[in-house]
Amino acid sequence: METLHSLNPDTVKSLQELIEINIDSAEGFTTAAEKIESKEIAQYFQRCASQRSKFASELKSVVNDNGESPEDDGSVLGTMHRWWLELRGTVQGGDEHAVLCEAERGEDAIKERYEQALEQTAGSPINAVLLSQYRAVKDAHDRIRAMRDARA
Repeated sequence: METLHSLNPDTVKSLQELIEINIDSAEGFTTAAEKIESKEIAQYFQRCASQRSKFASELKSVVNDNGESPEDDGSVLGTMHRWWLELRGTVQGGDEHAVLCEAERGEDAIKERYEQALEQTAGSPINAVLLSQYRAVKDAHDRIRAMRDARA
């Protein structure tokens, strides 16, 4: 029987991927907070970055408890996304709508990855943790989309 300390290898692999994308997300939000002119949005992005770092730490702990070395870097794709966000922010002077569009694009990716992981881990003891994190990710996605739409 699978427990939090004896997850199957496919589940651990999914957690590793979620660690990567949470690291990417935290770094992306930090970059976006530095580029955007609105203090309100910057503070929200900083809270999101902190939350994603917390999610990565929670997942790292579970991976570690399963005898694996948790990921400690983001993905190459995440690095490219941050580069694009920085370029757009520099070129467009931190334009709120453009930065929010990029942030929502990043949120689409992490939300999709959580949905895949939830499907893959159905019935696993880690599922409750992932569902809780997913709800927070979805809430952030929806809030960012609403902020973007308000500035269109």
